[in-house]
Amino acid sequence: MPLFAFATVTPVVLILLAAYWGGPFAWIAVAYMTVLVFLLDRLIVRDVKNVDPNSEFPAANLLLFTLGSTHFLLLFVTVYTVAGDGDLGLVSRVLIAVAAGLVFGQISHPVAHELIHKSSRFARLLGRLIYSSMLVGHHASAHLRVHHVHVASDQDPNSARRGTGFYRFAIRACVGSFRAGLRAENRLRRQKVRPVWTHPYALYVLGGVGALLVSWGVAGRVGVIVYAGVSIYAQMQILMSDYVQHYGLRRTLMPSGALEPVGPQHSWNAPHWFSAALMLNAPRHSDHHIVPSRPYPALQLDASGMPMLPFPLPVMATIALFPPIWRRMMDPRCEAWQT
Repeated sequence: MPLFAFATVTPVVLILLAAYWGGPFAWIAVAYMTVLVFLLDRLIVRDVKNVDPNSEFPAANLLLFTLGSTHFLLLFVTVYTVAGDGDLGLVSRVLIAVAAGLVFGQISHPVAHELIHKSSRFARLLGRLIYSSMLVGHHASAHLRVHHVHVASDQDPNSARRGTGFYRFAIRACVGSFRAGLRAENRLRRQKVRPVWTHPYALYVLGGVGALLVSWGVAGRVGVIVYAGVSIYAQMQILMSDYVQHYGLRRTLMPSGALEPVGPQHSWNAPHWFSAALMLNAPRHSDHHIVPSRPYPALQLDASGMPMLPFPLPVMATIALFPPIWRRMMDPRCEAWQT
């Protein structure tokens, strides 16, 4: 747990320091989320270790709730610092916005993801509010009701077909996951009549509107623009994560017409230690789909029996922005795992 805490809390502290002092702290925050993570993954080799999956991790939830609560503070500090009247220069403001967007996409997203899988109603609500604050609240419904049910099939908008470039995938996933999540929630609600204001999508819309209003109150029109820009940047990273982790892998149809059970071969994984700690073991993605309730410190990794990415997940997400290079790198690997 100390590694998870250090990796995730450090960039939050750096951004808060940058918001107050700017200058070198703004540069260090961006460098931490990009260069340092890459260098630690590549230069320090550590053996893949799996902890006992039945172990208990009392500190794991504490870290989740701490990061989840801090997310909202960091969000509005970023809006105020970047858009408000202050002494920071333009370069420092841009760097803070970039660093915050990276934190929201690579740390807040895994935190919210872990929370929406919890049995606690409060934890699930906090996870939904985190996604709503990034204007992507529907991801909570689409992930649970659609992605985990139809992953690695054409019925899941967030599972990219082989040969589909990231930008085409992103457009399809943005619209498709919103609609698919809404249909899934509506089907559940037809089983029991409930007031309209209890609909999860009402929370997502109201949460997003509330965050926009707070941003307006913090820094006016410019605050809304900064908030929307940082949120879109975070959303892009969420989409990049889904794209990379399921690209080209497909479940086969059984003679009964149903999809085969989800297995380790249906998600891409990464064995790199520091980016895994930063993202709360999100790169150990196969095991999460096999046992969705398993806490993040206990997620298992089998380098010989699971599809492995050639580079750390954040690096692969960057490569995905260049579709020809991405396809040359990944299509042969997809074919090897689908034969």
